[in-house]
Amino acid sequence: MNIDLSRFDMCRILVIGDLMIDEYLWGVVERISPEAPVQVVSVNQQSSTLGGAGNVVNNLVALGAKVSVASVIGRGENALALLKLFKALGVDTTGLIHDPTRSTTKKTRILAGHQHVLRIDRETKQEISQAHVTRLVQFVREHIDSFNVVLLSDYGKGLFTEMLLRQVIDVANQNNRTIIVDPKGLNFKKYAGATAITPNKKEASLAAGVEIVDNASLMAAGQKLLEDIPVQKVLLTCGQAGIVLFEHGKKPYQIPAETRQVFDVSGAGDTVLAVLGLGFASGASSRQAAALANVAAGIVVGKVGTATVSREEIQRALEPAVGSMAKQKTVSELVPITERLRAEGKTVVMTNGCFDLLHVGHIKLLSASKKMGDVLIVAIDDDESVRALKGGDRPIVGAQQRLRIISALDCVDYVTLFSTKDLEHLIDAVRPDILSKGSNYTTETVLGREIVESSGGRVVLIPITEPVSSTRIINQIKKGN
Repeated sequence: MNIDLSRFDMCRILVIGDLMIDEYLWGVVERISPEAPVQVVSVNQQSSTLGGAGNVVNNLVALGAKVSVASVIGRGENALALLKLFKALGVDTTGLIHDPTRSTTKKTRILAGHQHVLRIDRETKQEISQAHVTRLVQFVREHIDSFNVVLLSDYGKGLFTEMLLRQVIDVANQNNRTIIVDPKGLNFKKYAGATAITPNKKEASLAAGVEIVDNASLMAAGQKLLEDIPVQKVLLTCGQAGIVLFEHGKKPYQIPAETRQVFDVSGAGDTVLAVLGLGFASGASSRQAAALANVAAGIVVGKVGTATVSREEIQRALEPAVGSMAKQKTVSELVPITERLRAEGKTVVMTNGCFDLLHVGHIKLLSASKKMGDVLIVAIDDDESVRALKGGDRPIVGAQQRLRIISALDCVDYVTLFSTKDLEHLIDAVRPDILSKGSNYTTETVLGREIVESSGGRVVLIPITEPVSSTRIINQIKKGN
């Protein structure tokens, strides 16, 4: 699939939809309540993220798009939390309307391990007023020229009245803008005029009035939706069965999902909508955009909660044969990656070395380093630096080969090449949470320690328990041992 993911940076997307806060309470279950036959969850962690249409926004921003959001929210604590999360992402919120009489939806999920125990919804499904419809349509009309694609994320919370849908879709069509809908409910005809709709299998079955029990009934349901609703395309998402694209005058295009371990399907539809929109906005064909959305959904269901997917993850999935090459980054490429990781609450670990003739000591250092955080970055000395450190007859293995070898290790997430004189600049740019080295160093002799500690990080020395080194191995070879 030949799609340049870097073009996502040039995409401007408008998301209109039902916004909500997704709250997660993580804990452990060790007993049953004496008051009722229910599990007692001892909560040890709490987090909140954007849910509903907000998760579509989150996915778009994670992939590099410029995003504006339009909706109606309340004025309470949950609304403030939404605005804070949007501000952190750099999202334009001028299209938001605050209604003091309306509550902002919040879904609280209680999890033990990776298992959902309970979900608590606090929401309203009351339709928005005609005055709010008028304001939203006016916003779209005034700003439509700024957007490549309009995405409608309908969660059935009262935002999408038939009047709002009709007028927003008309404005998009009058200005030749792609408009894609993640639908809800039984009446899909209210989305007439949209470029595409993206129902899941259950939604499609109910809306089409066709019980989907096998591939033949699946095709019948998708074809019926395409014929009954005046839209150009129906993208039917089928979970582990992949995606089917229906277009007028063409045979259905089936895209099988890659086999992955599924932890959580919540938010997968949001990812499909976001990536499909970005595909169209960046000039991909319908089939290319659908295939890209399928890959992204396959990645996100392997994560817990309403998660996002990164361009690096998509690229690795698209090019598994050269996945190790995707790990190789320049310093300028690493900076936005580490900034995004920190924003997601991830712990970034970094280590550096020559890694000339990889041996068991290197493997133990890298494995132990990865276990201390979420992401491991390995910085490798270039050939000139190795010569300066080890002597004129080194390295034995050239820089590009060493990059490929280290990239092939599962415990390594990113690899970069550096010159010794630039190491402190590299550490200052990346600002790792943990800088790891072998215990043959002391904390005071680790180059870059002050930089790491000044930004709240720490240096960790990995115990070296075996007397092995590349230099010793090379000397033994030279002696014929």
